[in-house]
Amino acid sequence: MSDFILKASVRNDLGKGASRRLRRANQQVPAVVYGGEKGAQSIAVEKTAFYKAIEDESFFSSVIKLMIEGKEEQVVVRDLQRHPFKPLLTHADFLRVDATHEITINVPLHVTGEEKCVGIKDQGGELHVLANEVAISCLPKDLPDFIEVDIAAIELGTTLHLSDLTLPAGVTSVDLSHGEEHDNAVLSITKVKVRAEAEEDGESEGEEDTSAE
Repeated sequence: MSDFILKASVRNDLGKGASRRLRRANQQVPAVVYGGEKGAQSIAVEKTAFYKAIEDESFFSSVIKLMIEGKEEQVVVRDLQRHPFKPLLTHADFLRVDATHEITINVPLHVTGEEKCVGIKDQGGELHVLANEVAISCLPKDLPDFIEVDIAAIELGTTLHLSDLTLPAGVTSVDLSHGEEHDNAVLSITKVKVRAEAEEDGESEGEEDTSAE
């Protein structure tokens, strides 16, 4: 679990107009923090550190230390709203967490061993990643930055499912908790489709038919 610290202030000037003014000042991002035993609180997060943090993939699967006017809140990111065509954050939602309650969150799936994969290197297959992240449930202390799947020994024609993943201690799959019918595929190694050769064969046949006329 990575360490991220964001500073924020309480936002008393609310409404769309207030949020627009805050964004135009270009120093803070409007946000809300909610969950737990406290009510929802509107805040403004320091922009520079926030923008730097979201460049790190693990930020989205980490417990974040949110300092609101000197008072600490443990949170995770629940939603980020972005400008439709500018590289700007327009709003953020943070969910409070505590050490005694499990949280449900999506974490990235990291595929390793591709350069050594039997199905690719020796059997001429290609990798198809069917899921870039997986939903997990765990206590905050057990939250992993990502789930790793090593495909070095995977052969051609193999499809890996959620049940094939090795999850860290204390971590469970949200989908699998709903039953075997939710054991979704996450990646597969399949034969390479030779589209180029098929297209060339088709063009050659067309040329022969034209010359016959």
